[in-house]
Formats: sequence, structure tokens, C-alpha cells
Amino acid sequence: MHAAFFLLLSASFARFLIRHPGEPRTPWITVLTVLLALLYVLSPALARLSPAFVRLSPVLARPRPQLLWLTAVVATWVVLVVLAPSFAWCSVPLLYTGLRTLPTRAAVLLVAFLTVLVVVAQLRLSHGFDPTLVLAPPAVAAVATAVFLHTQRQTERQRALIDDLVRTRRELAATERREGALAERQRLSMEIHDTLAQGLSSQRMLLQAADRTWDADPEAARRHTRTAADIAARGLAETRRFVNDLAAPQFDGGARLEDALRALAASETAEGTGAPVLFHLDGSPVALPDGVRAALLRIAQGALANVREHAGAATAALTLSYLGDQVVLDVADDGRGFAPGAPPSAARGRGHGLPAMRARVRQLGGTLTIESAPGEGTVVSVCIPLEPQ
Repeated sequence: MHAAFFLLLSASFARFLIRHPGEPRTPWITVLTVLLALLYVLSPALARLSPAFVRLSPVLARPRPQLLWLTAVVATWVVLVVLAPSFAWCSVPLLYTGLRTLPTRAAVLLVAFLTVLVVVAQLRLSHGFDPTLVLAPPAVAAVATAVFLHTQRQTERQRALIDDLVRTRRELAATERREGALAERQRLSMEIHDTLAQGLSSQRMLLQAADRTWDADPEAARRHTRTAADIAARGLAETRRFVNDLAAPQFDGGARLEDALRALAASETAEGTGAPVLFHLDGSPVALPDGVRAALLRIAQGALANVREHAGAATAALTLSYLGDQVVLDVADDGRGFAPGAPPSAARGRGHGLPAMRARVRQLGGTLTIESAPGEGTVVSVCIPLEPQ
């Protein structure tokens, strides 16, 4: 648009010099042409200065520098058109400049003014009345204005859409951060319940047993105390790993899940505070992902903690089964049982262990089933699907 303006200005000035050489108005036309060119060159500089004026003082910002510049350009062009009608061709770039600079209503009024002046100038150049010169400029100006305003509205809609997308993306990122924080809190809650809380519960039961048998059977009391100390040591190591990476300690060095469960059963049996635990392995073991191994171990720990604290069982059993495309963990006891549909307080005391198990299994895409009835024991079964090898 800038190049078109200077090209039309140069062509109009050349036409005037060719058609009207040596006239008294030629110096004025020359001076006004140079002044109009210089004023037009100032447009980019004033566009950069406008924000500075607004920051400096609201008073200096009214009227805006660009508005003053446009007024000076149009006034100079009007004088040129009055002196030399051939300069009316420069109205096309000025039309778009006004549409970009002014509000819509003011810009439409400026376009109408420029169009009327162009029609008058063209009629002055013609040797008689020509209806084309009266109708063509308004039609062209109307089409150009309509296209520009439509494009401007489309641009504003696109800008608003982009702003909405950016705002939605920020809201989505904030939502994801909140959900991530909630998921992390749930994970930490399950880890604390399955490690620290269970260890503390075992120590409490051992120390209570030692206190009850201290006078009657000092050796048994010391045995309970030593076992509680061992559990405290394991809990300390577990806490350190929990702080570092929440890793399952039994898997250091690439240990297998069946070895960890066998050690867990032996540890539960050695503590002597609950039912002896037997471990069974069915099928051919396969390499399991770390997340599956850790989750099944934690579930086994939680289930045995429930057996120890609530079931009153004589025996318990851990069964790990490899069934090709899935791995199944069963924790069974012959205790007092419960009604699975009963409220948590009536079913298992604190009521946090089973929800934690379900959450772990759900994260792995598996299923958890509980078979129990009052007086008939309990079987907790976890099935985790495996990816094809």
C-alpha cells in the first residue's frame, strides 16, 4: 500500500508537469507534493511513538499523534486535488490508511468525503458529464470498504478465538496440575498406609504382647521386643526409600515378586502376632513391570495387615499365579470374615486398606474381587493383565 501511494503520487506529479509546464502554480504543486511525501513517510515513526505518548500522559495521547498525522496528510492531499485534480488517484491508499487508523464510523465518513472529492476532480478533468465518473468511484469505494471491514471483523474473531484457546490451554494446564497433585497425594497416602502405618501397627501389637507377658514369660517378651525392633529397622529403611523414590525395598538388585512375597510370608509368620502365612506359586514366572511388582507387593502387605489386625484367623495363604496373559494374587484367611457390602467401619475397622488396594489395581487396569462372609473367612483376589511378550 505504501509503494502504491508513492507510485500514484509520482505519476500524478509527472502528469501535471507534462500537461501544465511552466504554470505559476507549479512551485506550489511541487512543494505540496514533497510535503505530502514527507508526511506519509512519518507514518511508521508515529505508529511507534503512539504507545510512548499514551504511557507518558493521557493528555498527550488526546488527540493521538496518528490522528493528527492523518489529518495533515488528508488536508495536504485536498489542497493538491483542488490545485491539480489528477492527484485524486492518491485517494485509494489514503482510503485504506483511514480505515486502518480511524474507528469504523469515522473511517466511513472519511471514505465518503474522499469519494466525493474524487468524483468532483474527475468531472473537472473530463470535457463533459460522464455518468461513469459519478457512479464508478462510489461503487469501488463501497466494495473496498466492505471487504476491508469484513476482513477486519474476521481478524478480530480469529484473535478472540486464539485468546480463548490460549486461556483454555492455561486452564487445562492448571487443571492437569491440580489433578496431578491430587493423584500424588493419593499415591503418597497409599504408600504411607501400606508401609509406615502397617509397620507401626505391628510394633504396637508386639509391644503390647511383650507388656502382657513380661512377668510371666520374660523370654517371650524379649522375643516380641526384638521382633518389634526388627520391624522398626525395616520401617526406617522403608522410610528412607520412601523419601528417595518410594521404591519397594525387596526389589533392590532385580529381585522377583515371588521371592518378595515368600519373604513377606516368612516375616509375617516369624512375628508371631497373627496367623502363620503360607506362600504358593502357580505357573511359570515371567518378568513383571516394576509398577506391577510394587503394586502387588503393597496389596499383599495391606491384605495381610488386615488379616493380622481384624480377621482373627488361624492360618493365611498368599498365592501368586501366572496365567499367561495375566498375573493373579490371592490372599486368603480362615478368620471371622465380613460382609463386603457393609460400611467400611463395620467391615475392616479403619476402612482405608481396601480403597487403597482398589485404587492401585485400577491404575494398572486390573480387577479386585473380595469373597467373604461372616464366619467363613476372606479371599482377596487381584488380577492384573499383562502385555504380550
